Amino acid sequence: MFAMDPVHLPLLFPPPLMERLRRTADIDPGLVVRDFADPADAAALASAEVLITGWGCPHLGSGVLTAAPKLDAVLHAAGSVRSLVGDALWEHGVKVSSAVTGNALPVAEYTLAMILLLGKDTFGHRERFRRTHAYPGPAETAATGNLGRRVGIIGASRVGRRLLELLRPFDLTVLLHDPYVSPAEAAALGAESLSLEDLLRHSDIVSLHAPDIPATHHMLDRDRLALVRDGGVLVNTARGALVDHAALTDELVSGRLNAVLDVTDPEPLPAGSPLYHLPNVFLTPHIAGSLGNELERLGRIVVEEMERLAAGVPPLHEVRHADLARVA
Repeated sequence: MFAMDPVHLPLLFPPPLMERLRRTADIDPGLVVRDFADPADAAALASAEVLITGWGCPHLGSGVLTAAPKLDAVLHAAGSVRSLVGDALWEHGVKVSSAVTGNALPVAEYTLAMILLLGKDTFGHRERFRRTHAYPGPAETAATGNLGRRVGIIGASRVGRRLLELLRPFDLTVLLHDPYVSPAEAAALGAESLSLEDLLRHSDIVSLHAPDIPATHHMLDRDRLALVRDGGVLVNTARGALVDHAALTDELVSGRLNAVLDVTDPEPLPAGSPLYHLPNVFLTPHIAGSLGNELERLGRIVVEEMERLAAGVPPLHEVRHADLARVA
């Protein structure tokens, strides 16, 4: 059974992928569950053994187990399942798999692109060129360039690790903060391990890739934002709640810091927020993750997981409940 907003189905599972699913499982693409308490949806779920979920899926709590007593596996065709899967499913032993690794790639690609553009002061030069229509002189470009630029990565999550891989070919100095990663492991990932405070002090560009859990709420508060050097940049493609947005807004309005924000808190920002108009803020509408033709990658991961289940092979991308506290 499918449980998601039906608008996503054609992009997640174009005809060749849907045909692969049909060869593996008894499915009805025209029947998409939206409410586990709805009598019609509950009746359809009565024989379901596998639930393919995605954006728009209702919360998977005890209600889904009541409606689907035969449920053995949830295959999530999107990112993290942290807020989707309730304790009841873990306690019941339902296998949970996520295409989060597939969703990590476009986020890492977006972040890499922004880091390289920021190193060239692309957005600053664009603003100045709009005003002056003049090419910059040597004095204006003296601090521009990516050679040795210090990039601080907060969180060796799936996105963080993929970004570390993508950064390897470039002449950048990469710093990492993750309380679960040893200095030796950080070195193996191509980064120097630092405390959060030292990373903020020594980075030109700071990129957030930590999970959104109580321990990381407002991890970048007013005091920690103040540690970032004048002219430093914050890139956030993780979750807006990791940052104290009132404090960040003050730093950005003052012009002391710059930011690339794909996520905010709240999301979207109120219409009157100054961040929409500041020249030192590049704001995008939560587009770093999988969009458009990138959704097919997520669908392919789910189809491959279904084929493993049908063959009696454990899911390759299975999520463990204990891992959710540290991995995004």
